[in-house]
Amino acid sequence: MSGQTIRVSAALVVDNIGRLLVVRKRGTSVYMQPGGKPEAGETAAETLSRELREEIGASIRPDELEPLGQFTAPAANEAGATLVADVFRARIDGPIAAAAEIDDVRWLSRAELETVPVAPLITEHMLPLIRGE
Repeated sequence: MSGQTIRVSAALVVDNIGRLLVVRKRGTSVYMQPGGKPEAGETAAETLSRELREEIGASIRPDELEPLGQFTAPAANEAGATLVADVFRARIDGPIAAAAEIDDVRWLSRAELETVPVAPLITEHMLPLIRGE
């Protein structure tokens, strides 16, 4: 649907060597940040906490998420749609694995972020945040 706005919560997770955690949904080719759409009555942080548990098995409480702001970018997998994302920095210490609709989970280095297909939210907003721009 052209012109549609999609609201999501997304995690910015960077490990101690500077790699970004990304996921790829089943049936797609573009990597994106873990996260997703809210359910009725959820805050943005509650949405992200639930999505991290469902998508990659990470248990992070909403109060452990650091809000980074709201960012707008073209949606990666819905042609013509605009993504409005509440982004939070998250720290993941335990093991993670693809679950639910997630087909792949990867840690991408800065060099890989230049060559692997990633969502516009990452290229337009997250890379500058990671670089400190």
